[in-house]
Amino acid sequence: MKVPSERRYRSAETLSHPEILFPTTYNLPPTHMSYFFTSESVTEGHPDKLCDQISDAVLDYALSKDPKSHVACECLATTGLVVIAGEISTSTYIPMAQVARSVIKEIGYNDGIYGFDHKACAVTVCVGEQSSDIDQGVTAEKTATKEQGAGDQGLMFGFACDETPELMPLPISLAHKLTKKLADVRKKNGLNYLRPDGKSQVTIQYSDDGVPERVECVVISTQHREDVSHDQICKDIKEHIIQPVCGDYLDAKTKFHINPTGRFVIGGPPGDCGLTGRKIIVDTYGGYSRHGGGAFSGKDPSKVDRSAAYAARWVAKNIVKAGLAKKCEVQIAYAIGVAAPVSVNVNTFGTGTVSDRDLEQAVNKIFDLRPAAIIKDLDLLKPQYRQLAAYGHMGREDLGVKWEETNRTAELLKALESSAKVTPRKKLVAAVA
Repeated sequence: MKVPSERRYRSAETLSHPEILFPTTYNLPPTHMSYFFTSESVTEGHPDKLCDQISDAVLDYALSKDPKSHVACECLATTGLVVIAGEISTSTYIPMAQVARSVIKEIGYNDGIYGFDHKACAVTVCVGEQSSDIDQGVTAEKTATKEQGAGDQGLMFGFACDETPELMPLPISLAHKLTKKLADVRKKNGLNYLRPDGKSQVTIQYSDDGVPERVECVVISTQHREDVSHDQICKDIKEHIIQPVCGDYLDAKTKFHINPTGRFVIGGPPGDCGLTGRKIIVDTYGGYSRHGGGAFSGKDPSKVDRSAAYAARWVAKNIVKAGLAKKCEVQIAYAIGVAAPVSVNVNTFGTGTVSDRDLEQAVNKIFDLRPAAIIKDLDLLKPQYRQLAAYGHMGREDLGVKWEETNRTAELLKALESSAKVTPRKKLVAAVA
């Protein structure tokens, strides 16, 4: 079909004269509106999280005996059955059934009345060795450059913002605290009718300028004993869980949905089949930041899905802590068998005190993002992963993990001060010429 001459785009003219494409101009004022954002978390007894913890407990055991272990451990849990599969190369023997049963017991599935318990469930192990094709790319002595390469191609994101003391988004921070509190109360504070499976969801209202103001809605679903009334559960959850965690953000308009179906007796693997790696948004930023798609649990740190995601969080947190941005997202990408990242991207969403490109140059100067360097700097051969497999991998200052340290802020600031390319932040102008 022939396009009428008045609709054809002529590149030279349209670049110089935008009125050719947009002949009518509008002087519209900038618009600002408050908005809501929601994140969720799950307890350690959620079937997917149970599988994550078994996978990471296997990894921790392997690293504790042989730090050079290469582990890719997956788990499935359903009524009466746990299946452990994957590829593991290690010099030690791993008693996988024993490790799995120990995790199941510690979580609280220790009675047959739950429909799933550590004594009665069968544990099937289907594990082979890591592919030699992958091994030659991640074992330094076997690579062409004699340098440890990335365990796979892929892209990873890290994020930080100034909404909480740990520099995490408020919705996921509160959601994790609710599920952690749910588990603590179940184990320690006498609400013995609670059972291991549970979930939380928090909706935050943000002001016109993106500042969290209040909790709009809290959703709590918790597995419970059959003979407890719904009214009693609602009363106890508000008093012992929600108020202590969210009190400062609650008001008369906050909505509460506690066990909204009215009953949650059947839970854990009998209620839903669990799988390793199915809660990647819960593990990171609750959907507030982008995600590269790779899960963490069951993977040793030669897998950049895990190690580079921790490194990206480390970088982003140092940028925000240094006062260089109010929020920051870092993307790192790799090619399998290649040590250096193929790209590093920094995005401060217009909140940076310097340009994003200058931040990228400073990051590349200050942070060594090759896999071997990340593993060394963040102490990733340390057995520490089972404790991270519930309640989030990011923002865990309570666990003393290295990627939550802000130990490169001074170096970042110095690198930017010495750069001739530092430019002031570009302010966004909401107007159409």
